[in-house]
Amino acid sequence: MAIFPQTRTYTPHAGTDRRPTLRHFGPNWYATVMGTSIVASAGVALPVHVPGLRGACTAVWLLSALLLAAVLTARAGHWAAHRDQARAHLLDPAVAPFYGCLSMALLAVGGSGMVVGKDVIGHPAALALNVVLYTAGTLTGLAAAVAVPYLMIVRHRPEPGTASPVWLLPVVAPMVSAALGPLLVPELPAGQGREALLLGCYAMFGLSLLATLVMLPLVFGRLVHRGPLPLALTPTLFLVLGPLGQSTTAVNALADVAPDAVPGAYASALGAFAVLYGVPVMGFALLWLALAVALVVRAVRGGMTFSMTWWGFTFPVGTCVTGAAGLARHTGLSAYTWLAVALYVLLVSAWAVAGVRTVRGLVSGALLAAPKGAAAVAARTA
Repeated sequence: MAIFPQTRTYTPHAGTDRRPTLRHFGPNWYATVMGTSIVASAGVALPVHVPGLRGACTAVWLLSALLLAAVLTARAGHWAAHRDQARAHLLDPAVAPFYGCLSMALLAVGGSGMVVGKDVIGHPAALALNVVLYTAGTLTGLAAAVAVPYLMIVRHRPEPGTASPVWLLPVVAPMVSAALGPLLVPELPAGQGREALLLGCYAMFGLSLLATLVMLPLVFGRLVHRGPLPLALTPTLFLVLGPLGQSTTAVNALADVAPDAVPGAYASALGAFAVLYGVPVMGFALLWLALAVALVVRAVRGGMTFSMTWWGFTFPVGTCVTGAAGLARHTGLSAYTWLAVALYVLLVSAWAVAGVRTVRGLVSGALLAAPKGAAAVAARTA
């Protein structure tokens, strides 16, 4: 996760067409879909009843589905009209990790459709939509989890000490599949199908977790040895919460459906694992959240202004909401209930701010304008 492409300063070059185009519409725009969809799914996961919340979440899911269609169309246009730039993105260590966002956007919209979108389109249609998006998202995520690290090794070759939280994006995508796969387990006939999907989700959980454990020390080492990230990149620190909250969500969701998929002894063990794993990982997530907030406050005081990195405040926090809600469900502790509520308030606030500022940037054309050469170089070498 080196940087968000739109963290650069955008100013049209003198003498060029000032109209924004899709040439610089990168894969990081899928973060808007992820951040919107998680507001819906996290809202319905809360272990408290809030009048009108489900209806609001349904409206947000519809918005996320429209956003997904819009971003997919724009990205298709980008590849069709600007194939040279699209290939350059794949070979750019600052942009390539964001291809993991495609997978997570597909998965997030499909999964939230199963829990809240069905209120609008019905269960059969929501199931069909989720099967398509889950399959496409999982295959895309597994491909990105291999392809992007491969490119980093053989083509990108980043310098020592330049690790960024953005590097986590490709490897966390399979964890999203692991967390949302349980929605499909009960839909399969009892027997081999259910067990295969359940254990396949645990395999993706392990794949993503171990890859995260490889990446995270590099990120922390970069912070310790080279100091805080540049101001515009500071919000990417919140991306570390993604694999932490999503893995906690995954083990709790998998434990919920395990009794109908595997023998009783295994199901009981998986239920215990959900708590034994989730509690300490959520504790570390809160530690990292406190550290990230402190560094963001420092960056704001230093003059940090809006950029697309602010969408990093949304989806990762949302995964912590669903993780805390899962722990509340399995432990019965009110502390996790109120933690989920507090994190959801933070999520909605961040989503509203990022959404409004993004709309303004689109209307003004600033977010689609070409990056100024000097700023682009500075961002890549930061």
